[in-house]
Amino acid sequence: MSVHPDLHQHYVRACQKLGQPENPFIAHVLQEADKNDKIRWTKGITLKIAGSNHLVPVQRVTDDDLQVLASVLCNTGFVTGLDLRCNVLTDAGAKHMATLLQENSTLRDLNLMFNDIGTSGAELIARALHRNETLVYLRMTGNKIGNKGGMFFASMLQINSTLEKLDLGDCDMGTQCLIAIATALTQNKSVKAINLNRPLLYSQEEETTVHVALMLKKNSSLVELHLCKHEMKNFGVERLCEALYENSSLRYLDLSCNKITCDGVKFLGELLKRNQTLEILDLSANRIEDDGAIYLSEALALYNRILQALSVVSNNISGKGLVALSDAMKTNMDLSYIYIWGNKFDEAACMAFSELIQTGRLKPNCTDVEPYEVDGHVHLAELSHGLKKHYYWTPSCGEVMNKDANASLALAAVSEYL
Repeated sequence: MSVHPDLHQHYVRACQKLGQPENPFIAHVLQEADKNDKIRWTKGITLKIAGSNHLVPVQRVTDDDLQVLASVLCNTGFVTGLDLRCNVLTDAGAKHMATLLQENSTLRDLNLMFNDIGTSGAELIARALHRNETLVYLRMTGNKIGNKGGMFFASMLQINSTLEKLDLGDCDMGTQCLIAIATALTQNKSVKAINLNRPLLYSQEEETTVHVALMLKKNSSLVELHLCKHEMKNFGVERLCEALYENSSLRYLDLSCNKITCDGVKFLGELLKRNQTLEILDLSANRIEDDGAIYLSEALALYNRILQALSVVSNNISGKGLVALSDAMKTNMDLSYIYIWGNKFDEAACMAFSELIQTGRLKPNCTDVEPYEVDGHVHLAELSHGLKKHYYWTPSCGEVMNKDANASLALAAVSEYL
């Protein structure tokens, strides 16, 4: 650990030295950090300099601001997390961040979500991670690094052996870099969670899903995989299921916002009958309908005792399928979390889930519906609960990491730190 520094004073001196004006928001965060003396020496602290903070006046962090901040943090031993989401950092800021990653030996968690970092910035950060041995979690979500930028991260995954969680969702990556990342993960032993949501895919042949499936056959360390908005159809689901028969590590599979129908869920139902590791399955915003819900119900009622959380939000399921899922929960005591909002609730479905909640079989904080009664008829209201409600945003009041709204974080933490 470094000598006890005063972060704010250090920041003021650095601004003077570099001839930069002080950013009042950064100054405020550093002053607050200076007060947390006990915490920072025992656990380390995370500097939350998010440009989306609505509770205090925010002057968003620019590239020049980051240059000053990086010079302050290079030799600071107790800052283990840095949250710079929703600011105005560009490739020039990425250069300062790369310098920090090369010189700082304590930073474990870096959030650069929704800045303006492009391809060359991605190259600088990825190359810095070739030599960095401390960063555990990197979130690049929403930076339009493109296919070429994704390729730099694929190369990094062949070299880096400490990064455990990498988020490249909404980065406009293409087929080439997704295949390269999947190929790198066949050899990588450190990455436990990866988010590849919403790539830009123009082929209908699902080549990327096929390569991800091939990776899952060989990879024995990946715990969490997000493949949201991959235009995945039943063929792709079948390939993934074939691979998962041979995989013994994956615990969280996110297939939300794809084009999966009941025929694809048939493969998932068969997989669940034999799989001994999958604990969270997210099928939100597909079209599995009643037949798909019934396939899942049969597997969960009679065979599977491993799955803990299932999301079938917005899947065009009517009362028949929803009642089948509720019946499965009566015999399967291990399935604790189920999310069903956005489907077609008839009275039978409302009664079935009301009964599960009132008997205590389904805890109110483990689902996204709440029963209420009008004129003797039971209805269901929506609750703001889910597997990852606060993935893109955080509430302006209340607990940011509320476990009811982010159940997946509590269920499938990939390591002690994450």
